[in-house]
Amino acid sequence: MNPQRSARRRPVTSRRRHLASLGLAAASAAALLYLIPGPGASRPGPPETFPIAAPAPAPASAAIAALAPAVTTTPVPEPAIALPPRPPAPRWDARVRVRPGDTLTGILQRENLLADAHALIGLGPPARPLFDLRPGQVLHLARGADGLEHLMHRPSEAEELHFRRTADGYANWRVALPVETRRRLYRGTIDRHLFGAGQAAGLSDTQIMALADLFGWDIDFALEIRAGDSFRMLAEERWLDGRRLSEGPILAAEFINRGKMFRAVRHVDAAGHADYYTPEGQPVRKQFRRAPVAFTRISSRFSKRRLHPIYKVYRPHRGVDYAAPTGTPVLATGDGTVIFRGRKGGYGRTVILRHGDRFTTLYAHLSRYARGLRVGRKVRQGQRLGSVGMSGAATGPHLHYEFRVRGVHRNPLTVKLPPAAPLPAAERGRFEARLGALLSELEHGPRIARAGN
Repeated sequence: MNPQRSARRRPVTSRRRHLASLGLAAASAAALLYLIPGPGASRPGPPETFPIAAPAPAPASAAIAALAPAVTTTPVPEPAIALPPRPPAPRWDARVRVRPGDTLTGILQRENLLADAHALIGLGPPARPLFDLRPGQVLHLARGADGLEHLMHRPSEAEELHFRRTADGYANWRVALPVETRRRLYRGTIDRHLFGAGQAAGLSDTQIMALADLFGWDIDFALEIRAGDSFRMLAEERWLDGRRLSEGPILAAEFINRGKMFRAVRHVDAAGHADYYTPEGQPVRKQFRRAPVAFTRISSRFSKRRLHPIYKVYRPHRGVDYAAPTGTPVLATGDGTVIFRGRKGGYGRTVILRHGDRFTTLYAHLSRYARGLRVGRKVRQGQRLGSVGMSGAATGPHLHYEFRVRGVHRNPLTVKLPPAAPLPAAERGRFEARLGALLSELEHGPRIARAGN
C-alpha cells in the first residue's frame, strides 16, 4: 500500500494528538537534525548611512510634493561563528497565503502533503513558528519526488525559516535578512481635506491616520482644517531587496493650521518608552483629545437653545454631534473609568467615563459597545468604546459627545484641556542631543552621508 495514500486517509487531528502519536519519532529526529542559528540572535550595531539612488517621486501637484528619501541602513553584525550564506531560492512550486483559521496541517493537507506535516511537527521547538501562522503570511513550498522538498516561512520581515528534506528528515535553519531602515520626508498642502493631500504626497492611509492622531490633541480634524493648511512628516520605512516592507514610526512632524504651527518630535526614553514632545519639551499628548471620532462632520454644535429635530421644541444642546457612518469607531478622549454602560433614555446606548475627580465624558447613540467594556473597567485614551449608531432619539447615525467639568457641561470644541506631564528633567539631555538633527531633516530632508562623516 502506498504509505503517502495511507497517511491521507488518517483523520486530521489537533496538534496535541499529532505530537503524542509522533513522540518517539520526534525524539529520534531531534538527535539527528540540527539548527543553524542566524545572526538575528545578536544585537545589531549602530546604524550606518549609505547613499542610494532616489526612487521615482510620488505624484505631486503645485501645492504638494513628496521628496525623495534618504536612507539609513542598519547592517547585520558579523556573527560569532561561521554561518552558511543565504541559500539560493529553489524553484517554488507553490506560494500559499495563510487564510484566517489556517493551520500548517490544513495547508499541507490542501496541497496533498499531509504526511510531511507529521515530520515537521516532530521537529518540536524549531518548527514552533509554523504553528503560529497569521493571516496574510506566505508559505513557499518546493516539491520533490518524495513529497515536500523545501519549505520557507518568514515569521517576521527580518528573517526566514527554512526546512529542507535530507536523508535523516528535515534540516532547518534561520536566515537574517538585510532589512534597511530608511527615512523619508513627506510634504503637502491641503486643498480640500487631509486624506486627499496625504495621498497626493505619497502617504498611505495608515500614515495619514497616524499624522492626524499625532496632532489630534490640538486640532479637531473634523472642524478646524482649512484649505492652505500644510504639513511635513519625517518617517521611517523598512526596505528589503529594493521594495518597501513596512512603515515605521513618525520621527518628527509639523502641521500649520490656520497660520499656527504645531510641531512634534519622537523621543524614546532610557526605558524604551516612546512619546512625542514639542521642541520645547512639552508633551504633544494632552490629558484629553479634542474629538472622539476621526474625520467626521459636525452635524450639531454646543448650544444653549436648539430646536430638537425629533421633539420639535427648543432646548439646550449640551454636547457636539459628529455625523459618521454606522460602525465608525468611537474612542475614549482620555484615560478614565467606565461609570455607566447601558441605555439612557433618548441617548440610546451610552457610555460615561470618569477622569479623575473633575472630568466626565459621555458618548451616546452607539450601535454597539466594545467587547469586554463594563462598569468599573479602566480604559486608555484612544481605546475603542463602541461604534457610531442611531440608538435612542436620533434621526441618523451620529455620535453625541459631552464634556463635563465638576458636573457642569462645557463646550468640547473650546474648553481648555489640561496638559500632560512635561519631559522629565533626566531625559532633557538625550532629547536635545537629537532635536536639532531631526528638525533640520524635517525642514530640508534627510541628510545622505556615510556614518562618521
